[in-house]
Amino acid sequence: MSGATGGALEEALARLRAPLLDPERLVRAVASGRRKGQEPPRWRRLELRHVDLKAGPHLQVTAYDATQAHTSNHALTGADAALDALLALPFGNWHVETTTETVQLRVTKKLDAVVHTARRAEAVAVDRAHDRDKPRLLAEDDPVFRELGLTDAQGRLKPTRQAKYRQVEEFLRLLDASITEARAKGHLRRPTPEDPLRIVDLGCGNAYLTFAAQRFLTATRGLPVVVTGADVKEQSREHNSAVAARLGVDAEFVVGSIADVELPQPPDVVLALHACDTATDEALARAVGWEAPLVLAAPCCHHDVAAQLRRLPTPAPWAMLTRHGILRERLADTLTDGLRASLLRQRGYRVDVVQFVESQHTPRNTMLRAVRTGGEAPEAREEYDELVGAWGVRPRLAELLEADRAGA
Repeated sequence: MSGATGGALEEALARLRAPLLDPERLVRAVASGRRKGQEPPRWRRLELRHVDLKAGPHLQVTAYDATQAHTSNHALTGADAALDALLALPFGNWHVETTTETVQLRVTKKLDAVVHTARRAEAVAVDRAHDRDKPRLLAEDDPVFRELGLTDAQGRLKPTRQAKYRQVEEFLRLLDASITEARAKGHLRRPTPEDPLRIVDLGCGNAYLTFAAQRFLTATRGLPVVVTGADVKEQSREHNSAVAARLGVDAEFVVGSIADVELPQPPDVVLALHACDTATDEALARAVGWEAPLVLAAPCCHHDVAAQLRRLPTPAPWAMLTRHGILRERLADTLTDGLRASLLRQRGYRVDVVQFVESQHTPRNTMLRAVRTGGEAPEAREEYDELVGAWGVRPRLAELLEADRAGA
C-alpha cells in the first residue's frame, strides 16, 4: 500500500520527527539536494540512524561536505533539538526508511511538500551496531568482480585490486545518490522495461565502472538499464563484449572516438571516467549536445590549459602560482575544471565538483556531476568571461560547444 500527499512544508517535516527520533523504528534517513531559490545547505548530504553506545542509544548524524564525512552522536534526551536544527536546513529531499515503510519527501519549487509513502511487504529489523562496516553496494563475491579480475574464483578480493574495488564502490555510491536525487526532482525520467535507462560510457576502456553500474542498478536497485560503452580500441570492444556475454547483461560496445559515437537514442546518463585531457571536453560536449539529464565526468590530465599557462604571461598578482612547475600543473587542473563547470552551467546544468574517491586510492579523484535543469545561469557567463580574460586561456570545451551551436 502506498500513497502521495501534498501540503505545507513545515507540517510535512514535523511528521518526520516521530520516526526519526524512534530508535525502534528508524532504519535509515537521508537528506540531500537543495531547495529552489535558497542558499544551499552547509552539508551536501546527511545520513541519520540510531546507534547503541555505552551511554545508551544515540541518534547518529553523518554530514558530508565536498571532501569528507563528519559524524556526531546525540543522546536521545537532547536529540530533538539537534533534529529540529537539521530539519530546518534547506534540503530539497528527505528519504526516511522505517521498519514498516519508506517515506520520500520532496520540496517543490513553490516550497510546498510532496510526500510519497510506501509500506514494506515485510518488516525489517533495525541495526544499531555502532562499529559496523560500511555496507557494500555490491558484494565482493558478485560475479561481475570475478569477470573483471578483481576477485579470485572463490569470490575473494585480490590484495592487488583493493584500490580498484574501492574506486568502484565509491563510484556506485555517487551514481546511486545522483540518480536518486535527479529522479526525485523530476530531472531524470523513470525507466520502464520497454524504455530502460540509457547509459553511455565514453572512453570506457575495460569498462570496470560500466559493468558495475549496470549490475548495481539492475540487481540492487531494480532499474531496467541498457549500457553502451565506446572506446577507440578494437581490443576493448572485443574484451568487453565477451565479458558482457558471460555475464548475460544488456550492454553494447562500439569502436570509435568520443566525437563520432552515434547512438540510436540520446542517453539519460553520460559517464566519462578518466578520459585523458581534452577527451573529457569531448565527452562533456557530446553530453550537452544530447541534452543528457545526468553527467558524471572524472577528468584525467589537464595538458591543454597547462600548456597554455606555460606560454602566456601570468596576470598580476598570481606570478608565484606559475613560477614552480608543480604549482602551475595544479593550477591548470583547478582552472580547467572550474571553467568546465561554468560552461556547463551556461548550458542549463547544475554542477557540483566533488571528490570521487580518497586520494590514497587514486590521484585522479575529482568528479564533475552535472544535472540538466534547463535553466541557464547568466551570471556564470560573466564570471567565465572575466576569468578567461584575465588568464588569456581558451578552454577546449568552449570551442566544442561553440562549434556545436554554429552547426545546429
